[in-house]
Amino acid sequence: MTTQTAAQRRARDRADHRERLAACPTQRVIAVLGDKWVALVLKELAAGPRRSAELARAVAGASQKMLTQTLRGLERDGLVARTVEPAVPVQVGYRLTELGRSLLPVLSAVTEWADRHAADIELARSRYDDRPLGSPAGM
Repeated sequence: MTTQTAAQRRARDRADHRERLAACPTQRVIAVLGDKWVALVLKELAAGPRRSAELARAVAGASQKMLTQTLRGLERDGLVARTVEPAVPVQVGYRLTELGRSLLPVLSAVTEWADRHAADIELARSRYDDRPLGSPAGM
C-alpha cells in the first residue's frame, strides 16, 4: 500500500467529488437552468412558438451569439424544438417540446419563491456585509 501526501488525497477527493457531481441528475439540470439566459428564453417560449428575431427582441440583453448558444443547448437537451421555414429570407422558429413544457411549473415555483424572498435575501446580505469583521454570523 502506497502512502499519499495530504495534497494527493485532496486532489483525489476533488476528482471523486467532481465525478459524483457529473453523475448527479439534479446537478446537471440545475446547471442547465442556472445558465444566464435559459429562464428568460423558456419564459418567452412558454407563451408560444417564437421566431428567432422575436426571441432576440424579447431577450434583448443577450448577444446574438449567446442567444444562439442558449437555444442550441436547449435544443440539445430536448427542451426546445427548432423549425426552419423555407422562405426568403429563411425563417427559423423555436417552440417548447413536451419535455420543455413539463419544466414550466418548476420555473414558476422558483419565480414565486424568488418574488416572495428576494427582499429577505437582500436584507440578510446587508446584515452580513455590515457586521464587524471577525464576528460570527448571527451575532
